[in-house]
Amino acid sequence: MIQEIEDILREAERDMKKSVEHFRGEIAGIRTGRASTALVEELKVDYYGSRVPLKQLGTISVPEPTQIMIQLWDANAVPGVEKVIREELNLNPNTQGNTVRINLPPLTEERRRELVRMVHKLAEEARIAVRNIRRDAKEMIEDLEGVSEDEKKRALERLQKITDRYVEEVNKLLAAKEEEIMTV
Repeated sequence: MIQEIEDILREAERDMKKSVEHFRGEIAGIRTGRASTALVEELKVDYYGSRVPLKQLGTISVPEPTQIMIQLWDANAVPGVEKVIREELNLNPNTQGNTVRINLPPLTEERRRELVRMVHKLAEEARIAVRNIRRDAKEMIEDLEGVSEDEKKRALERLQKITDRYVEEVNKLLAAKEEEIMTV
């Protein structure tokens, strides 16, 4: 029976880790004062009837602190890339052949605050995901038969420690991103 508890805790921790990694990936794409390839890598582009991440259509680089350059391998992808940049990022790309350049304007104070609010919302979603995993694992532990109340109590305490650790990790990522956004 103890093995069942270990399996539940291991699975809960794995799922919490995935939630935190997902949050880390989401905030990586939020732009700060400088250009980052993460801003565009995951944008989905219509390409021959499929929605393909931009990073699969070409090479993405940051030649200057305020510019992202995308070298596309297929000229047919250019119109779709331009469209998704205009719609998703609200920016105007400059195109020369297969090269798309995005010049990032400096962030205004109002835009920085808006980005911080967005990051806070994503952090709260990540914390909720971690807590939902805890709730499901807690229910599974409480429903185990043939396990003493003391063992269940110890398992729930360990589950809470695991949960606290991942919530704290989300909070640290949030604080670092917030500072990065607000730094002029």
